[in-house]
Amino acid sequence: MEKRKLGKTPEHLTIVGFGGIIVMDETPAESSRLVAAAIQERGINYFDVAPSYGNAEERLGPALEPYRNSVFLACKTGKRDAKEAETELHQSLKRMHTDHFDLYQLHGVTEMNEVEQILALGGAIETFVKAREKGYVRYLGFSAHSEEAALALMERFPFDTILFPVSWTVWYAGKFGPRVVAKAQEKGLGILALKALGKRKWQEGEEHKWKKAWYSPVDTFEEASLALRFTFSQPVTAAVSPGHAELLWWACDIADKFTPLTEAEELEVARRSEGIDVIFQVKE
Repeated sequence: MEKRKLGKTPEHLTIVGFGGIIVMDETPAESSRLVAAAIQERGINYFDVAPSYGNAEERLGPALEPYRNSVFLACKTGKRDAKEAETELHQSLKRMHTDHFDLYQLHGVTEMNEVEQILALGGAIETFVKAREKGYVRYLGFSAHSEEAALALMERFPFDTILFPVSWTVWYAGKFGPRVVAKAQEKGLGILALKALGKRKWQEGEEHKWKKAWYSPVDTFEEASLALRFTFSQPVTAAVSPGHAELLWWACDIADKFTPLTEAEELEVARRSEGIDVIFQVKE
């Protein structure tokens, strides 16, 4: 699988990342099987997890332990103050059977009051900086669910990475993403993509085919190919898979044969996005 450089760091990540939700609620044996297949059969070297993903850390930690020195491991915290972030960091390290994370990220920053709290005296950024100094983490990043929060964080702290929705429907129908990607490029951040295989919101009363996804993913492999190739055609390092192994293997198959979208395919992706009830959009 293709690998791309992560921003200004010397790291090179596979363009598909293993989303930790995949092993949430799986047995230890199945978790180990999935991780082994991802690494040994598909060549994935980038793993992402968070304490908010149910029991994913407890499942992923032991499964990943035999391969820890050969993979890039990212984790997150939803805490916004220094003390709580420090507690959660060490809890995650213990659950993940590791003495450090390669990347530690603020998780899902959305509102400006969160940005202010994170960067204020006693905010989570203090824990991040100290953790890097002590060797508990190597690089610092954040994920965000609003353009406003993402742009503000990039302006106010020298993060190494951003994890952000770079997804076909929200890009075209929601006009969500282009400004953030441009700013991240300008700042030299490594850009990691969320929701690349996302499509729309679940409709009221609709049966959720994909139980671990809070949104409705793509419907077919052909649609998945267009969607993921759209994301890979942007200046991203990697895209994190959704929370189901079937979608991870689709992503791997697509990545192994990746070619950038043609101009005609870009128009087709934009056309297919029209009228979709997207999960993110720019506030008017």
